[in-house]
This record gives sequence, structure tokens and C-alpha cells, in this order.
Amino acid sequence: MTRLNLVLLMAVLASAIYLVHTQYESRRLFTELDRATVEARRLDTEHQRLQVEKRAQATPLRVEKIARAQLNMRTATPAITQYVSDPQGVSASAAAASAAPAQGVQP
Repeated sequence: MTRLNLVLLMAVLASAIYLVHTQYESRRLFTELDRATVEARRLDTEHQRLQVEKRAQATPLRVEKIARAQLNMRTATPAITQYVSDPQGVSASAAAASAAPAQGVQP
């Protein structure tokens, strides 16, 4: 009978140790999950902040300001616009345009 009691006592102790280990592991995993959730929220917030910053950086007014300041660009006006004409190119393109419809029509 004492052997049976000893075996049962060992079984109870083993199950108690296993239960403590399982609870510890469960708490550890829950804490890890909670940390991962907090990190996911932080990353999501950071992503949203970066998206807002990206949209703010791409506004037309900011792009124009940078173009003026860093690239020394300016708005084109008739006063600073230079027109280039090619008299030979105009007559050659006019001749090609008048010849093209005649070639395309065949009765």
C-alpha cells in the first residue's frame, strides 16, 4: 500500500510541477503577445504619421518653393520666353503635310 501512495504522491507532484510550468509559460506568452500588440500599435501610428508627413512634403506650394530656392527656377512669362523659329523646318513640314493626304487617297 505504501508503494501505491508513493506512486500517487509522485504523480500529484509531477502534475503540480507541470501545472506551475504551464501557467508560467502561459503568462510569459501573454506578456509577449501584449508587447507585440503595443509594438504593432506604435508602428501603425508611426506609419500614419509618416503618411501625413509624406503628403505634406508633396504639396504643390512646397514643391514650387523648393524649385525656386534650390533649383533657381521661375515661372515662365512672355517677358522671359524665347521663341525659336526654323524657316526651313516650317516649309518642309508644310510640304510634307500637303503631300501626305494625296498619297493616302487611292480610287
